[in-house]
Amino acid sequence: MAKIYDSGDFSSFVASRRSTRDFQSTPVPDELIEEIIADGLTSPSWSNTRPFVIAVAKGEVRDRLSNEFLSRFEAIKSARGEGFFAKLKAVLRRKGLPTSNWLIIRPYHKDLIHRSKRVGKEMLSHIEIERDDKKGRDDFWARNYEFFGAPVELFLFTHKSLGKFASSDAGLFMQNLMLSAHAKGLGTCAQGSVAVWEDAVRKEFSINKNYSLLCGICLGYPSDGKINSFKAHRINPSEIIVPLKK
Repeated sequence: MAKIYDSGDFSSFVASRRSTRDFQSTPVPDELIEEIIADGLTSPSWSNTRPFVIAVAKGEVRDRLSNEFLSRFEAIKSARGEGFFAKLKAVLRRKGLPTSNWLIIRPYHKDLIHRSKRVGKEMLSHIEIERDDKKGRDDFWARNYEFFGAPVELFLFTHKSLGKFASSDAGLFMQNLMLSAHAKGLGTCAQGSVAVWEDAVRKEFSINKNYSLLCGICLGYPSDGKINSFKAHRINPSEIIVPLKK
């Protein structure tokens, strides 16, 4: 007979986890980071291969990466609306343009875009940024590259040989890691936005060429900032359960 564990009110606990988009500068102890990663590794894995690695950026490395990302984002902004030669110059110097994971900058498919538009509209409204406030929107997006002030940024790489199965395993690992952080009073935010510049991360860490950058994860103690009270809409199970064929 299987042992039954007391998980408390699991549904309330997982529902209480939200993305943190403003952090305190308080450092996260190395032992605590390792505990959270260890909890992440309790997730199931494809033949137990664990086809992912994680780079932990903090201190000077974290700051260098943030500055590099911000510099590249500024280059993208300066090329907006410019003519052909300005865009050509940007391509030649590879400054700002994605060096990896171009999929991230493509528009969402029509099946999905309504959800993306909804959360974007509601989030900006929550922090009182108007739709036509271009500077406000740009400044808010730039916070991604400041890692929202988090003292730790995790970069998750998956093994190329397993494709979507490696990404699936990484997702399971991420969820355990993020719930562990939440249980310990820490906040997290998964970031696809940093995955467009894998080369910058590789300059700081020794990463096997067989791995590619999937995403980043901000980690730290949440601040009292208004953005952290935002609660994204969560869909009902009926929206993802497919019907039988008639």
